[in-house]
Amino acid sequence: MFKKHDKPSSRDGQAVDTLIGAQVTFRGDIEFSGGLYVEGRIIGSVTATAGTRAVLMLAESGVIEGEVHAPVVMIDGRLEGDVHATERVELAAKARVQGNVHYRVVEMHADAQVTGRLVHVESPAGDNILDAMPALVAANAA
Repeated sequence: MFKKHDKPSSRDGQAVDTLIGAQVTFRGDIEFSGGLYVEGRIIGSVTATAGTRAVLMLAESGVIEGEVHAPVVMIDGRLEGDVHATERVELAAKARVQGNVHYRVVEMHADAQVTGRLVHVESPAGDNILDAMPALVAANAA
């Protein structure tokens, strides 16, 4: 997922808008949109702006000590806190999560570690074809 020679970019096609470098320690909460790539350390919560297409990428050298809320969360470093991903979580081989991971879709590579619970979150109403089934049956019966 993240290798030394990789340029910080998401596989979702989301460009990196913000980079927190390896020598940086940020204390406080962060709200972001777009792509956030973390090689350094954040002590505080990291939250995507509501309604935006946001991707958080935590590099192998990166550390977050706090809760994370974002549509897509890609982890290859250390995270101490709960993760709330409304779309997808990717846990690479070096991922170390100490907290609960709330996800709709999860991809977990060999050697990734989670000390906590994996909690599947249902799709919002209307996102699931099964939610629309009664209306489809009624329309076809008419």
